[in-house]
Amino acid sequence: MDVVLLENIKNLGKIGDVVNVKRGHGRNFLIKYGKALKASKVNIDLVNKKKQELNEKNISVKKDAKKIFDIINKKKYKFAKRAKDNNELYGSIKPKELSKTIESLDKIEIKPSQFDLIYSVYNFRVFFIIFLVLND
Repeated sequence: MDVVLLENIKNLGKIGDVVNVKRGHGRNFLIKYGKALKASKVNIDLVNKKKQELNEKNISVKKDAKKIFDIINKKKYKFAKRAKDNNELYGSIKPKELSKTIESLDKIEIKPSQFDLIYSVYNFRVFFIIFLVLND
């Protein structure tokens, strides 16, 4: 299924690119959440006309993510989870838990989809790393 992208998507393409994706991914995610349109001459022309506006929207999203990053950078957060005897957690700490904790402590609106964890937090440790998603 060919779609034309309305925003920059990591590992897929940039605004205005026509890319071939699997039907399920195109219908159930990209088109459903307004990230792409079906590739037709009309839609491609529409995206090319609105490309500057879409780029400005993308830049504002990046600025908002940068503000959030500056606020939470180098802060420490505590999470209470049950652990086994060998210091492994029964479940990992998910982005939803991260966003709820940060929202409650720092009063910042942050969505779980903005987190891109390099690895899941399964072990009982003092540290873990959070990266915010910034699509280039």
